[in-house]
Amino acid sequence: MEGMPMDKCTMEQVNEHVWIMRDEHNDTCYLVVGEDKAMLVDTMCGYVNVREAAESVTDKPLMVVNTHGHGDHVFGNLWFTEAWMHPDDLPMVNEALEDPQVQKAMREAGAGNFYFHPARQGDLFDLGGLTAEIIELPGHTPGGICVLLREDRILFTGDSINRHLWMQLDGCTSLKEYGEKLDAVAWVKEKADRILHGHASGPEPISLMDDMRRGIAEIVAGETADDSDYTWFGGVCRQHPYAENSVIVYDTKLQK
Repeated sequence: MEGMPMDKCTMEQVNEHVWIMRDEHNDTCYLVVGEDKAMLVDTMCGYVNVREAAESVTDKPLMVVNTHGHGDHVFGNLWFTEAWMHPDDLPMVNEALEDPQVQKAMREAGAGNFYFHPARQGDLFDLGGLTAEIIELPGHTPGGICVLLREDRILFTGDSINRHLWMQLDGCTSLKEYGEKLDAVAWVKEKADRILHGHASGPEPISLMDDMRRGIAEIVAGETADDSDYTWFGGVCRQHPYAENSVIVYDTKLQK
């Protein structure tokens, strides 16, 4: 990207179909390559030309699915002209795109008009021998989704299920409501063995979903005596440990 420092993109192969892509800011996205098409799940912050990186691996037609609308998952879309995302996250993306720095980066990258197709519960994408299924999981954002790679039994979760869950942001649901949303998609545990989330160093067991659900239930029940302050760019909130090297960051106003 002319005029901006470009990060290096590292790529690590998970299996014969899936690659983890990382930039130097601990952002992660995934390349999935089928027999006929390829898919990027998220695109990181835009400091890496993810299209160029993906095309170093495959010459298959390439599409983008965004798990949610936060900048560290969608700003790399500037290397494309279209993507699929849940429409409930469009307002936050449109607001972010109005930022002068984002506008400058898009101009320098030669980005033109961009279009989001709606991605909704049950939508299927046939990549050729691989099927990607959309699973709605609002909570971290209003339009959060996961992508189930059926044949490989992998669940791409963005920031919705991870070891450092942020639930203190504007637009997050209450933890009680998010626990109910997780319960509603508990069936996916029978369809997937591994999780690849938005800031992962590698695959996580599907049991992470249960571990995180228990942590949410503990907060809602008021079992927070061991919680501590968490300082972030928006101020100070609380963090609840729920497993080894795993926390849920939350606002006490959204606890119930």
